[in-house]
Amino acid sequence: MSKPLQIGLLVFPRITQLDMTGPLQVFSSLPEAEVHLVWKRIEPVQSDTPLTIMPTITFADCPQLDVICVPGGYGTDALLCDDEVLDFLRRQAKGAQYVTSVCTGSIVLAAAGLLKGYRAATHWSAVEALPMLGATISRERVCIDRNRITGGGVTAGIDLGLTVVSELVDQQAAETIQLRLEYNPAPPFNAGSPDTAPAEVLAIMQDRIRVAKQNRLNIVSEAAARMQ
Repeated sequence: MSKPLQIGLLVFPRITQLDMTGPLQVFSSLPEAEVHLVWKRIEPVQSDTPLTIMPTITFADCPQLDVICVPGGYGTDALLCDDEVLDFLRRQAKGAQYVTSVCTGSIVLAAAGLLKGYRAATHWSAVEALPMLGATISRERVCIDRNRITGGGVTAGIDLGLTVVSELVDQQAAETIQLRLEYNPAPPFNAGSPDTAPAEVLAIMQDRIRVAKQNRLNIVSEAAARMQ
């Protein structure tokens, strides 16, 4: 009997929970897979919503993963210069079949040096950070470059999960999970991208994130300097 696939999703304070729970639901629907929520300690982690997430395993106890997935959120800012997190990702990446991310999780992978020379996707508001850390910007919803699979903004997590399953197993396995979830999106508005959102909606959002975006770029600059 073959060993179960080992899949781990990083959790951390101020995680955007949908970045994690989207692929988590997909991966947990895969038969014979063990799915872990990984953090430094076993203690409740506060997401960017009222939802608190409990890790299931620590860095120290985590087995070698077949898939490592780094979700995003404003909490990623604190990870960009966190050697404990970055070292864990580097160790896991050496033996993983696939190194993956959702949203701004790709910036954490890049800060660990794991996207140097790779194409990668991220949230539309954070694309400028990728080339600062050695990656090439992809505008794809899910970008596959060798064994790096990166998803765009928050809701791309389900797409990311299904894509990873199709690569790990096959398309039929992914389609079966898609049907189970009835993942058949038909958004009520065509405002999910800066390319399609009304100009006034885009302006509102850009104003809301202006300070946080600049703070992130400042931290990315620090992370890039550490990579020299």
